[in-house]
Amino acid sequence: MHYRTITELAPQIESGELSPVDLTEAQLERIEALDPKIRSYATVTADLATEQAKQAEQEISDGRYRGKLHGIPIAVKDLCNTNGIRTMGGSGVYRDNMPEHDATVVEKLRDAGSVLLGKLNMTEGAMGGYHPELQIPENPWRESHWPGASSSGSGSATAAGLAYGTLGSDTGGSIRHPAAVCGTVGLKPTWGRVSRHGVMDLAGSLDHIGPLTRSAADAGIMLEAISGHDPQDSTSLPHKVPDMLSEVGSGVQGLKIGLDEDYVTVDVEPSFAKAVIEGAKVMESLGAVLVPVKMPEIMRDAMEAWPVICSSEAAMAHRETYPSRADEYGPFFREWLETGTSHTAIEYANAHRLRVDMNGALRKTMRGVDVLVSPSTSKTAYPVDHNVLYGPIPIDRNPWDSRFTVPFDFSGLPTISLPSGLDVDGLPTSIQFAGHHLSEPLLVGFGAIFESATEFHKLHPPV
Repeated sequence: MHYRTITELAPQIESGELSPVDLTEAQLERIEALDPKIRSYATVTADLATEQAKQAEQEISDGRYRGKLHGIPIAVKDLCNTNGIRTMGGSGVYRDNMPEHDATVVEKLRDAGSVLLGKLNMTEGAMGGYHPELQIPENPWRESHWPGASSSGSGSATAAGLAYGTLGSDTGGSIRHPAAVCGTVGLKPTWGRVSRHGVMDLAGSLDHIGPLTRSAADAGIMLEAISGHDPQDSTSLPHKVPDMLSEVGSGVQGLKIGLDEDYVTVDVEPSFAKAVIEGAKVMESLGAVLVPVKMPEIMRDAMEAWPVICSSEAAMAHRETYPSRADEYGPFFREWLETGTSHTAIEYANAHRLRVDMNGALRKTMRGVDVLVSPSTSKTAYPVDHNVLYGPIPIDRNPWDSRFTVPFDFSGLPTISLPSGLDVDGLPTSIQFAGHHLSEPLLVGFGAIFESATEFHKLHPPV
């Protein structure tokens, strides 16, 4: 039961065959049994979940079914504000932070009838390192292996069957990294498709909120629930929210997939490169057309711009607590904020220029294709030393490693990451399709077709 999808569970809940209360109790029992080792949850909201499950069951019994998320147990990254429930953002500074309102995404999930199991662990401030006094989630596929950052708990919980869907955030790859290395689906929407009101900023011009799930259709269901214009977020798009499942079952006949073979194979772990090429050929066998493209030459320079933009905007977001409470931050994020405060206006402006130039070049690359295909990240899960993850920024940190994720944060283009098999060590590989702005229904449909032809999304960790 714990590895089933929202799509499978929803009809049973609607018909009364499956009880939201029983489903929620089973999830809470599994969390209690497994999460002390996996450490995906920062806070488990057992009482709230039980109350919401009972309400959902009563509403459904009374004929007031709200939709596919009604009665479904989910969890959210611990940077989404929850009224009266602590929201730490992975930071000691916010250890006792008790918001007085819900983030818009939390409110929308509640309105859809979902059941909130709790808040999920993450890196400090949604960057790369963890606060030394807080827990680091495990990758459920292999102990002491990278669970992806920064939505680490979101990836671990979804993969381990500790929630049927979760929310993550993505500023430089933080939905896609956990999805890739934990073997789940990750859907990063168009920037502005989802309100960021009540969600802690890392870098406001780059932050995206989106779902991690166990199928493409499930990701579409969650994204549709949280999307839409929000008067409290002026950057949220005014566009009508489409039926995110409208392209499921439509096929891919004649759709064009842009493929730059050098981009997906050079300096890429062989298992990831192989999975992408084979995945693209699967889609070609179903009627899609592979179109050779070349990714922009400016990309390497543009990757150097991301740390400047992100750290500068992070310093602005934390200006009320840094440097005044610098000692309460962990070494990694404290150093990141210090770097952000040191950049000059000219350095930030130059980084922004590189970003804009990169976005223009990427639009040209995508002209004439429906999606681009690539890995979701450059490596599978690898062994990690928790002392390193708690420490300062590694001196060998390489911006080029983010070339499969950052360009789509820069441009705000939507992407979907999908399980694409296992490498020779039995760890998940992942494939990413990137679309044009507001093309999420197409990406969900693409993902569903890929899943039907491969069934890699049915692989689960040994927990």
